[in-house]
Amino acid sequence: MGAVLLLFLLLADTFEVRGRLVPATQASVSLHGSTSPFHSNTLAGPDGRFRFRKIEQGTYTLIVFIPGQGEVRKTISVGPSTADKKGRVELAVRLDEAKMTPDRSSVVSVRELAIPQKARDEYRNAGKKLESRDVAAAIAHLQRAVDLAPQFSAAWNFLGTIAYQTQRYADAEKYFLRALEADQNAYEPVVNLGGVYVTIGRFDEAWKYNLNAVLRRPNDALANSQLGMTYFGLGRFDLAEKYLLEAIRLDPAHFSHPQLTLAEIYIRRGDKMRAADMLDDFLRRHPDNPARDSIRTVISRLRGSPGA
Repeated sequence: MGAVLLLFLLLADTFEVRGRLVPATQASVSLHGSTSPFHSNTLAGPDGRFRFRKIEQGTYTLIVFIPGQGEVRKTISVGPSTADKKGRVELAVRLDEAKMTPDRSSVVSVRELAIPQKARDEYRNAGKKLESRDVAAAIAHLQRAVDLAPQFSAAWNFLGTIAYQTQRYADAEKYFLRALEADQNAYEPVVNLGGVYVTIGRFDEAWKYNLNAVLRRPNDALANSQLGMTYFGLGRFDLAEKYLLEAIRLDPAHFSHPQLTLAEIYIRRGDKMRAADMLDDFLRRHPDNPARDSIRTVISRLRGSPGA
């Protein structure tokens, strides 16, 4: 009985993500840790169904790529409140063409064509190591990739993402800049640099990169959320509200938590009920967030405040 209980406790620490694409189609599906290094790939079959096993509690970005059409991203929360009694998180991903980033994978730069196969293998091996959350090994593979091919923009960006998620912001900035140096047309290091500068409070620099990102990909929830946070940091609340609301429209559960910044804006305006509504919406999207009890207390105070 003791062994069975121990096994149950071990299994309870991980979850299974089961999804289906609507309409059903074959696609490449990947799951990325939103706030900690993790990476896993799978395929959706003709019925549009896919699954990921042994997923730890947390917030993830689900990326669906359909060759010839484009890419759809969706934030998902994995935890006890979003899973059934068997630890399964069931979700449907609607392939809304209006929110899809067009497929530009057929456009390959000359510098990218020159990347040797050994460097590409190191890049793939880094992703495999992150599936088992071996961050040190993933970094080692990526470092070998950029040593072999300094023009490997995606590898520099991958290094930057890991550095950002492990709170090494100076390294993240350095790696994202190297990614842009390697490929000035790359999108990911632009939006990622915008995120670094928001995080460290360098809002003038953040504005340049996040505005660029929104202009290039207006349907990217991350770019819109970061531009909204940038305007908030600059004290331009009307513009902040515009882009944060757009981020929520594009991805209501986005891992950057645009609802929290919007709630702060509404509190500063004295619109306490709207602030409370935003915090309620946040808790619906992220029921297992560690700050949930504190947020519920704030909601109660806002709704109970005289003149709210």
